[in-house]
Amino acid sequence: MSKLFQVRVSRLPQWLDWRRLLGEAQWTISSDEAEHQVAHAMMDRDAAADLAARLRGVGIGGSLLNLEISPPLNRKDLRNAYTEEARRYRDGSKGFSRSATQLDHEGRISLTPEALAVALGERVSGLRVIDTCAGAGGNAIGFARAGCSVLAIEINPDRLGMARHNAKIYGVADRIEFVVGDARRIVPEREADLLFIDPPWGERYNKERVALVDLPPCGEILAIARHLPKRWLKVPPSFDPTSLPGCKVEAFFGTGRGDSQRVKFLLVEG
Repeated sequence: MSKLFQVRVSRLPQWLDWRRLLGEAQWTISSDEAEHQVAHAMMDRDAAADLAARLRGVGIGGSLLNLEISPPLNRKDLRNAYTEEARRYRDGSKGFSRSATQLDHEGRISLTPEALAVALGERVSGLRVIDTCAGAGGNAIGFARAGCSVLAIEINPDRLGMARHNAKIYGVADRIEFVVGDARRIVPEREADLLFIDPPWGERYNKERVALVDLPPCGEILAIARHLPKRWLKVPPSFDPTSLPGCKVEAFFGTGRGDSQRVKFLLVEG
């Protein structure tokens, strides 16, 4: 009989789909004093090492997840698991699936995976959407493919040119109005059913905790968009919801074989 390890994962937010994150095992769930979920299971060596690799340095909801394994795994098991996790990371959700699309470095970092962009669009199918940080157009195209009429605002004219080109590739350019400028000046003059903000996080965002103040211009845009009935923010997994009181949070996982158990971003309705 293979050796079993006691595994405990804590600091899991109440709104998080922990089953999707942690994977198959006989998990039992409790709550701690901070009202976080705590998961317990017995796992074999390989499964415990795989979980340790996937959760290493992962922050969700404003704090790093805490993983305890007893007895401790040896270095060889962890090293092999880290190598396998790095391989999986390269097999993640696709950005754009069609050829001839255009992306710069920032676009590749920030682009919402196509399947997830379409899923977001389908939630508000047919509505009027303002995409305030349009970038290379991933989200605007997702909304447009779901039948939305979209105002895509981007301060960088070159990047907006890429968004316009990419929208043509997907056959939805006629559903998107492209505007170069500062959303903080444009949004107060426009009407829509949904305001969508996907600020550029960059590669070096804080994996432990990101607050609203760390994601300019989100706070400023929200402040001048109170006339719009629905407001969504796409933020890093480590975003702390307490920095936007009263918001609702949902974690979006990848759709690729390599990231189906990885939180790609949080959708915050504020």
